[in-house]
Amino acid sequence: MGLTKQYLRYAASAVFGVIGSQKANIAYVTLRGGEKGRYVAVAACEQVFIWDVRKGEKETSSNSYTLDLNQPPYGAVRIFSLLNGESNVSFNGHKSAVSVIRYDKLGARLVTGSKDTDVIVWDIINECGLYRLRGHKDVISEALFLKDKNLLVTSSKDSFVKWWDLDTQHCFKTMVGHRSEVWGMALLNQENRLLTGSADSELRAWDINYLEEVRKNTGEPKVKKGKSLLDDDDDEDDEEGADESLEERILSCKKAGSILREARDRVVSLTADAKARVIACHGNDSVLELFTVLSEEEVQKKMTKKLKKAKKKAAKAQEDAGEEAAEPVVERMLKDEIIRLTNIKASAKIRSCLSCAGGELKVALLLQNNTIETYSLKTSDKTPAANKTARLTLGGHRTDVRTLAFSSDNLAVLSASGDTVKIWNRSTLQVIRTMACEYALCSLFVPGDRQIILGTKSGKLQIFELASGSLLETVDAHDGAVWSLCLAPDQRGIVTGSADKTVRFWDFELIKDEGTGQKRLTVKHTRTLQLEEDVLCVKFSPDHRLLAVSLLDCTVKIFYTDTLKFFLSLYGHKLPVLCLDISHDSTIIATGSADRNVKIWGLDFGDCHRSMFAHDDSVMFLQFVPKTHLFYTAGKDKKIKQWDADKFEHIQTLEGHHREVWCLTISPNGDHIVSSSHDKSLRLWERTREPIILEEEREMEREAEFEESLAKGDAPVVPGETEGEAAPAGKKTVETVKAAERIMEALELYKEETRKMEEHRYACANAGKELPPPKPNPVLVAYGNVSVSRSTMKIDLEVSLLVLPFPYIPELLRLFSSYIKEGLEVELVCRCLFFLLKIHFGQISSNQMLLSVIDELRTNTLSKVREIRDVMGFNSAALQFLQREIESKEDVMFFAEATGQLKDKKKRRRKRERAILTIA
Repeated sequence: MGLTKQYLRYAASAVFGVIGSQKANIAYVTLRGGEKGRYVAVAACEQVFIWDVRKGEKETSSNSYTLDLNQPPYGAVRIFSLLNGESNVSFNGHKSAVSVIRYDKLGARLVTGSKDTDVIVWDIINECGLYRLRGHKDVISEALFLKDKNLLVTSSKDSFVKWWDLDTQHCFKTMVGHRSEVWGMALLNQENRLLTGSADSELRAWDINYLEEVRKNTGEPKVKKGKSLLDDDDDEDDEEGADESLEERILSCKKAGSILREARDRVVSLTADAKARVIACHGNDSVLELFTVLSEEEVQKKMTKKLKKAKKKAAKAQEDAGEEAAEPVVERMLKDEIIRLTNIKASAKIRSCLSCAGGELKVALLLQNNTIETYSLKTSDKTPAANKTARLTLGGHRTDVRTLAFSSDNLAVLSASGDTVKIWNRSTLQVIRTMACEYALCSLFVPGDRQIILGTKSGKLQIFELASGSLLETVDAHDGAVWSLCLAPDQRGIVTGSADKTVRFWDFELIKDEGTGQKRLTVKHTRTLQLEEDVLCVKFSPDHRLLAVSLLDCTVKIFYTDTLKFFLSLYGHKLPVLCLDISHDSTIIATGSADRNVKIWGLDFGDCHRSMFAHDDSVMFLQFVPKTHLFYTAGKDKKIKQWDADKFEHIQTLEGHHREVWCLTISPNGDHIVSSSHDKSLRLWERTREPIILEEEREMEREAEFEESLAKGDAPVVPGETEGEAAPAGKKTVETVKAAERIMEALELYKEETRKMEEHRYACANAGKELPPPKPNPVLVAYGNVSVSRSTMKIDLEVSLLVLPFPYIPELLRLFSSYIKEGLEVELVCRCLFFLLKIHFGQISSNQMLLSVIDELRTNTLSKVREIRDVMGFNSAALQFLQREIESKEDVMFFAEATGQLKDKKKRRRKRERAILTIA
């Protein structure tokens, strides 16, 4: 049997429009032995981009330097070669996202910390994991190898800093001097000082003293009782006599002081240059604070000057008092060793920073508005000033892209955000034009692809000329935000819908520009349709006969285009309809709403063909594929889905975006899709020649869901049960999934055998005689020629019902009804029935076709359970009667006597065991 309808798969083709992800960090890299500080690597969704800060563009040469991670699972670590951009090493060990990665001095080991609170040390050369370090109770925020010693220091959001001995793989010291989360660390002064940053405005410094002589003399460390986490490391005076403890044999930490930051919020990033001479830190604002660590000579000079000032002050006091004063003593403070260098004010909030020291200090900043900025300054100056050397903005938008459009020739893509509109070459993914605009909500290419029109949040229409990249005209179109634009099918004008409760019609016109004397495009207002609610979306039918308008009152109104008379009203959505589209033949209208549903309506009578639960959050965009009844939806659940409006089937899910998907656009030939998201990325999807088999798609979705649940360790949630110390026993496992598949196979077998028997009875009735029965299925023969209804009972029902898809539930309920009638495993069937009603109550009760089945089950179950209860009661009474009869005849209480004899035997056995033990 061939495929009745073929669907072609859309696959991810490219990611563009994102310079650096909001949760990423930035790193300087060196390519082909080039100069330091020229190239920076930054994570962009599931890829790593390498940017040339001098040219301000992505590095493109004979070798591709776009390092593709291919959407690895959470907790995966991949190592790439900068020579060819290929990944040869991959590590999988964490259960959740990796939060920190650090190499050791030689680059032979890698340490990773994760949100699962584990720290793992990996062997790069042998491509294997060495050991997992457990002890933290929250997300790992930083991990640092010590260069000259086999030690590791880690920090976490649990407010602890832990020291690990990598020879014995154990934590020998826990620093508990912080009162809040520790977000960053840096090692200074040849690793003799540790600087930590937490959730306050203080950078704490700790002096490290390494005491390894005892460890060298003894071959192995002695075991000691662990230190209480309630002990404060600030109180080191109490620990001076505790040199015999194991932690003091390796190192001791004393608080040396603190540095006050200007920012009052938490430390987001704390880094130092390669020589640990300059410290850079920042919070959740746009200011980067730089500190310099003075050398020992500079500190001594400073202390000498300080001592001279103190002596002068003491001598002056001696003259005034007329008596001899004591020799002044100058105490060395932390502020004498670490001083503030300067502050760098970035153009937006800073996400990550990195400093690189050469002839001058170079600082790279990854900003939260999808921008990279680089600065340089000379630390030798008395008052160093930071100079901005580069700003990478061309490759993406500063704010979220809220509207997309394809040109008529499928070659150009328009994307518009809160401040700019960009035109991209679809084949090269390079920016052709960047133009400043107001906050854009909707857009389209004017026929001819020489101009574009934007609808803005302020209610204006902006017309741009693509050849010159100039703004031709700004039209005050509405008093509220322009939420929707639609090109008329005759391509002579447009229609706009706004929050001012009006729909306005506009015609294209060519007028003479007063400045240049040449003709330019403009729009002329022709008609206005006044409505009672805010307009969210407008769309012409392709035959130009109807106009569909979605309103804030959750309805869709349809009007005749020529007379603007009311034609239909589509009711049914519980929340406002955010998007809609009409098929190419003007027969079907599909609507997507904030209630997460998609409804398919007939445009002739306004009847709802089907309502489908589409996304786990609001449906933000909907569009038909040209010349088909297939359409795509985009939702806040980060997914894009393809649907068939004729068969009401879900065809494919496009996953890849990391945040909410705002909009998408489909090329006029249907071969390409471009989508935009809150993760600042634009994604290109391309139609392939690979056909889609729906059964395989559903199977793959179930497997992916199963693997994800196993990876996260999520227990299935049963409606009506609250989470607590006791959890449901029926957790999804490989066995339960296999059992559910066997149930599905058994139900399919049941339907097939039932159909065969009905055909056999029909054939016998037509022939007027008894015909030989059809051959039974080999599965039934294997079970011992059982009936088709009994074959399902061979499967462990209870453990697998939780993962059984709902489409199989109605058939299973009908099968349960037949079981109850025959009296097969009534107790098991009742348990399964109650469990199904518990977890699928809403869907079962809302299905009108199951009312008769439920009513029949209620009647048969009650009667059959009463019969079993009566039988059990009768048997219990009969057993009690027999007991009394036997006891009266034998003149002995034999049940009580047997119990007493058993106790006596146990007592004698215990006495013998005690005697044997005593002799031994």
